[in-house]
Amino acid sequence: MKLPFSLFIALRYLKSRKKHKGISFNTYISIGGVFVGVMALLVVLAVMSGFHEDLQKKILGANAHVVVLGAAGPIDNYNKLLDTLGKESSVASVSPMVLGQIMLSSGNRGHGVFVRGVDLKSEKNTTEILKHIKAGSLEGLAAGDTVPWIILGREISSILGVMPGDTINMISPAGEIGPLGMLPKMRQFRVAALFEIGMFEYDANLVLADLAVMQQFFGLGNRITGIELRLSDIYKASELREHINQKYGAEVYAKDWMQMNKNLFSALKLEKFAMFVILILIVLVASFNIISTLMMNVIEKEKEIAILKTMGATNTSIMFVFMFQGLIIGIIGTILGLAGGFALSHILNNYELIKLPADVYYLSKLPVKVKLFDFAVVSISAVLISFLSTIYPAYQAARLNPVEPLRYE
Repeated sequence: MKLPFSLFIALRYLKSRKKHKGISFNTYISIGGVFVGVMALLVVLAVMSGFHEDLQKKILGANAHVVVLGAAGPIDNYNKLLDTLGKESSVASVSPMVLGQIMLSSGNRGHGVFVRGVDLKSEKNTTEILKHIKAGSLEGLAAGDTVPWIILGREISSILGVMPGDTINMISPAGEIGPLGMLPKMRQFRVAALFEIGMFEYDANLVLADLAVMQQFFGLGNRITGIELRLSDIYKASELREHINQKYGAEVYAKDWMQMNKNLFSALKLEKFAMFVILILIVLVASFNIISTLMMNVIEKEKEIAILKTMGATNTSIMFVFMFQGLIIGIIGTILGLAGGFALSHILNNYELIKLPADVYYLSKLPVKVKLFDFAVVSISAVLISFLSTIYPAYQAARLNPVEPLRYE
């Protein structure tokens, strides 16, 4: 199979003659520029995608996909509503909860946290917190114990200096009114287990306790704060939220996981786009190397271009010669960048070379997620920029007057 005329000449021109080795070296520099730009862009996008996915996974692991709250406060006679919501086609499981803000104390140490009163059986099917137990056990936990159980995040246990089997005090400022004013309510709990999700925000600020005990502690009677829903498809959460708000709008309102974390996920999406725009500039810089290499090639090959024209080569075919040359440089650099980006992302993901402070970044390690869409966008962008950089040098070569280079030959 014969190569097209323009492509054949372009491949020959990629390697300069011995007396012009600098031009050949510039070709390698141009390929290297595209390679570095594509690799850096892919690795950064993989890290940003990893942050987004890991954060989403941990948020959904600690929270339900949809939360239904009372429109006028705690929900009364919630069992009927539980049954109705559980029959929705997209709902996989439901669980009642009581949510409140309290203080835990042990000895001279204290720490403010959110407490979630749950039914252990239904909570196991609604969130994944109980799958992350790192110490202690959930066996034998019952609501009727003299000292009720509590499950802490590992960071909370470090702050308070307690372990499974120890007792701590739960204090609520909303107590009963006495002769001297409001008296805080206090009750003793036994630490049954410790969980660790890997996200500091939850490991240091969330505890679980028995639903009935928390109803009594907050004086709710048979009422609850809300109902947690787990869906078979997390991306149907907004659709279900709107359906619940329309159907039960007078009694309750729903909030989905995307709505509750909208600011965080929007910021990550914007940051990923900003990093793409910034790092694509590296590929743009590499395109200037391609332009300079092609311009030097045009100057070096003036006589050859003139001879080709005298032999019948058209301006269009001469343009294609240098367009193919620049495009080949861009394609080679892009392929090398794709391979380098994938390899570096694989190394960062499997060997955890970079550790992160969990209290600052929510995560304890650098997450990496390689997405085919990101690879496709970066590849197309790099090749397109490389192609556009060939237009001016190719145009200059095509408009070359064949008489001038051959006048003194």
